[in-house]
Amino acid sequence: MSTITTVLVTGATGSVGRHVVDRLLARGVTVRALTRAPARARLPEAVEVFAGDLTRPDTVRPAVEGADGLYLFPVPETVEEIVRIAEKAGVRRVAVLSSLTAGDEVQANATKDHHRAVERAVEAGGFEWTHVRPGEFAGNVLWRWGPAIRAEGVARAPYGESRRVPVHEDDIAAVAVAALLEDGHAGKAYEITGPQVLTQLDQLRIISEVTGRELGFVELTHEQARELMSPHVPADLLEGVLGYMRESVGADLKVHADTVERVTGRPARTFAEWVADHADAFRPAS
Repeated sequence: MSTITTVLVTGATGSVGRHVVDRLLARGVTVRALTRAPARARLPEAVEVFAGDLTRPDTVRPAVEGADGLYLFPVPETVEEIVRIAEKAGVRRVAVLSSLTAGDEVQANATKDHHRAVERAVEAGGFEWTHVRPGEFAGNVLWRWGPAIRAEGVARAPYGESRRVPVHEDDIAAVAVAALLEDGHAGKAYEITGPQVLTQLDQLRIISEVTGRELGFVELTHEQARELMSPHVPADLLEGVLGYMRESVGADLKVHADTVERVTGRPARTFAEWVADHADAFRPAS
């Protein structure tokens, strides 16, 4: 049995990374967190916080030195150097935050290329690696719709009938932590979704039901959506994201909810459960 005692979490203040940190602490592991802004990180006191940035690999060296586990946020531009640094530091296990698109062997797009570049670099390293490939984060509705719902009771998006299988970020984290701390996951790529195929209009209906607010929907054009989403989605990925939304209208999407239960022993959580965990984000400020 391979025991991991110290894990460096990159992207530690992200929507999945924060859950990874909490779950590792609960398992009694020494947790290090890499963040560009330690003063604003607001991580638990037990976490060793390091200032660093994956786009500047030299800043990662102090944080990873002596760590035997690594949760890796995907930054393809520098991943090969990060892999070399991690190998030299003694890292044995790596859980890669990837994407469901990375497993699509037919369709080539920028999102797939982005994540496969990271996966391949880690596979070439001397690690026990596991790729964690989630579909769309349930939390994407926070930046897409949160401010407008709070202020106006309205959501704005293109392709209201586009279909998604949103996954709770803590379910992603639970799979990543199992891969880091438990045996039997090396060399596997775990595709993860929530348990339900939902249109964007379905998601808005669920937010309305859980929060008790009557909410409206305004359908945007492709061009309007590009302008709205550009501050939140990297330019090289944005058109691919919008293209996927367009193509998923009426699509027969595959559900991978069983992955969470197989790896963690409990079912994947529904979108309604996610909304209940974040309901205040959709209510007007008091």
